[in-house]
Amino acid sequence: MAAQFGLFIISLIANTFSAFSGGGAGLLQFPALIFLGLPFAIALATHKVASVALGVGAAFRHYKERNLHLQLSLLMVVSGVPGVLLGAWGILAVPEQAAQIALGLLTIGLGIYSVCKPKLGTENLFSELTPSHAVTAGLGLFVIGILNGSLTSGTGLFVTLWLVSYLKLDYQRAVAHTLVWVGVVWNGTGAGLLGVLGQVHWSWLPALLAGSLLGGYFGAHLSIKKGSQVIKRAFETVTILVGLALLVKSF
Repeated sequence: MAAQFGLFIISLIANTFSAFSGGGAGLLQFPALIFLGLPFAIALATHKVASVALGVGAAFRHYKERNLHLQLSLLMVVSGVPGVLLGAWGILAVPEQAAQIALGLLTIGLGIYSVCKPKLGTENLFSELTPSHAVTAGLGLFVIGILNGSLTSGTGLFVTLWLVSYLKLDYQRAVAHTLVWVGVVWNGTGAGLLGVLGQVHWSWLPALLAGSLLGGYFGAHLSIKKGSQVIKRAFETVTILVGLALLVKSF
């Protein structure tokens, strides 16, 4: 019971922070599973399954605010899911240390880029997708989907910044799309394939799912109440912390 309660608290904190800032639940949750004794592959599959509840909790809160755009939502599903499947299938072929170092440096770069752009994501300038914009946005989401399927931390942050920088959403709406479609559909797809190819530690899932579900809802509620400027600062903090954590873990 003590272990289950500890898992619940870790998951609640990680997913509340993730739902507020647009990603980064793996910063606490995934390393905690490894620290508690799970092998890398089992921890990854278990973390992915639990992360689906994050998207469900956030989706419930964001749905009431009508923050989701149908055309963009369809593009995220159609473009991202094939990338997730490809990434999850090829995870064993990628040297883990090299991948994490590259991802850590790139994630820190995301935070620094946002810091250097004071007005980035503070206003919603998104308009209807033209065919050329849809193709470019879809390719970007496909590449991020590959990372999402194969790596553990930070890829939700990539999606958030891609939506903000290329499609000109504000941080609040970008976070909403990331949490719902990356959290539920992308992570659900990756979790399903990893569950088939690997193994899930089912006995730990109830506590992790409960923490993810509640954390997703509370974090989404905070993001709606605080607005894009505060979310931007949280995003920048989380990206730099996630990147540093990945680099430390790599060495």
